Parts: sequence; C-alpha cells; structure tokens
Amino acid sequence: MEAGPWNAGHVQGIAVDRQRGHVYYSFTRLLAKYDFDGRLLATLDGWHGHFGDLDFNPDDGRLYGSLEYGDAQAFYIAVVDTTRMDRVGMDASAPGVLSTVLLPEVGQDFSADLDGDGQATPGAHSADHRYGSSGIDGVAFGPAFGRTDGPRLLTVAYGIYANNDRSDNDHQVLLQYDIGQWASLARPLDETALHHSAAGAPHGKYFVRTGNTTYGVQNLAYDTHGQRWLLGTYKGRKPTFPNYTLFAVEAHAQPRRGDLVGVQARDQPGWEQGLLLPLADIGLQDPASGIRGWHQKADVGLQPLGDGLFYLATNLRRGNLHSARVDLVRWTGAADAPFAAVGEPVP
Repeated sequence: MEAGPWNAGHVQGIAVDRQRGHVYYSFTRLLAKYDFDGRLLATLDGWHGHFGDLDFNPDDGRLYGSLEYGDAQAFYIAVVDTTRMDRVGMDASAPGVLSTVLLPEVGQDFSADLDGDGQATPGAHSADHRYGSSGIDGVAFGPAFGRTDGPRLLTVAYGIYANNDRSDNDHQVLLQYDIGQWASLARPLDETALHHSAAGAPHGKYFVRTGNTTYGVQNLAYDTHGQRWLLGTYKGRKPTFPNYTLFAVEAHAQPRRGDLVGVQARDQPGWEQGLLLPLADIGLQDPASGIRGWHQKADVGLQPLGDGLFYLATNLRRGNLHSARVDLVRWTGAADAPFAAVGEPVP
C-alpha cells in the first residue's frame, strides 16, 4: 500500500483507525487520510512547522502528532478531528479541524543555555540544549511506564542532536501526559501569533540510555499485544555505541531513579539523576555497552495493529516528490530480523 507522491517532505509517521478503516500518513507539511484499500480520502496542509510522528486515540477519535517551531522555541502537540477531514485540499485553518497544545517542558530543555554565554546557540554542534534536545518527534498512547493497564497516557519523545563531542546526549527522553483536560487547552494554530496555551507538568519524565542517535526517537509505538514500547530511530554516529535503530522497553519495567551517565549535575559534582527505563532483554546486545536493540528500519512509520501485526512504513523519493510504502509485518523479536512479512495486504 502506498501514499503519495507529495511535494511536502518525507513521511514522518503513520496511524490507524481500525474501527473506521482509515490510515493516516504525516508528511512534514501534509497529513493524508486513506482507506485500507489505498484510496485517498482527504488531505490537510497549510503549516510551516515540522509535523512529525502521530498516533490515533480511540478514546476521543482524534489524531495527536508532534508539530514544532524550533526557531520560535515552540513545541506543540497537534490535535486533529479526523471526522472533519472529508476532502482533498483542506487547510489547517479550517474551523475545528486542527488545534494545538504547547509543551513548555520541551521548550525549557531546548532553550537551555548550558555554556553560560547568555543564549541557546542553535544547531547540532551547539553546547546548549539540555540532553541535546532538538525538539520532539515520536508520539504514542499507552499505559504509564511500569504498567500494562490503566488509562492511556500520551507519550512524547524528544529529538536529540547527533553530536559526538558531547556525552550528555546518550539518552532518549520520554514525557508522559494525562490529556484529560486538554480539550480546554487546545487552540487553533495561528502561525502569525503562536499561542502559549500550555499543558501542565508531565505525568512523568523518563530516560532510556540507548547511546546517541540522530534526532532521537523518530517513531514511538506501544504494542498492546506484546506489552512493550518500541522506539524507532535514525542511526547514531558515536563509535563507542552499537548504533541500533530500533529499541524496546517492556511495559512492566519499573522506572528507577538513577544516574544519567554523561549528564553533569547542575551546581554539584557527579551525574544528574532521573527516572531510568531499562532496555528490554531481547534483540542484539553490544558486549561493550550492554545496550540492546536491532538494526531495523522503523524511523518513518511503525503502527501496531494487534495480534502481533504491524504496519511498517518505508519512505520513497523521486526528485522533490515523496511517497510512503506500508507493509504488513508480524513481530518475531528475532535478533537478526524482528519483523517478518505477512502475505495479506490488509489485516
């Protein structure tokens, strides 16, 4: 199954509404809605920020995706009323279709002046940006970390700059939010006057030491069937790490407060501490670092479907036009190939 081509940047993530039979594709500057037979139903565009990963929330029938404006230090979750996406060529300014909620926690880390020169110097080679934060990307709904049941929380993953000269950017950073009151916080997107209607403090802030990756968790997914979180990343560049591109965290793994190795504590000697999540005891294992994961492409679309089935996206490009191919795969967890192809095009 393919989506596109579009002149809107490469595919960033996919989401599925199984009840209505719809598949959503986020490209950098466009959201596309298809049915399971591959027919285009609607598109939404009209923003200049970076639209990233997304997930569908069956509790309210809405899509939630990352939308960032790094130059303005404004990082939002975009909330899309999918029932209003009913035609091709819709603009994000259409009433009631797209609204946004600001995440101030992300902005504070992104804008942190770590070298004390009075400004947060932009870019991957900067010494600023706490934890190497470059913004946000991965988005998924799932239980609170350490649980396999309970209410679904919105989990948002940081982007992390790839900078081999730093040691404080080797963790993935995950925020969890209770979105129960977000309906009253969401505001329409106005790029001429970005709003500051903000979510409260996150339910929790967690760290997973994977070794540095290129722009952090691109795709985040919670697999209800396997009861684990999957983190799809671009390959890292540090030779001291295995630079896997897929990582897993078991849902039942309890967060433990511990040292964020590499992150110097502020105003005191030693490492900063945070809530650490261990990597799942599956996949390949690097003997030097102990880090586990897979060399598996899962960076532009990973959607659990239940019963061990997933949609796995691949980005395609022809000139300035971008497409996405989605394949139906089954989870194996094998070290050499964690997914296996499934013959049927649709589950």
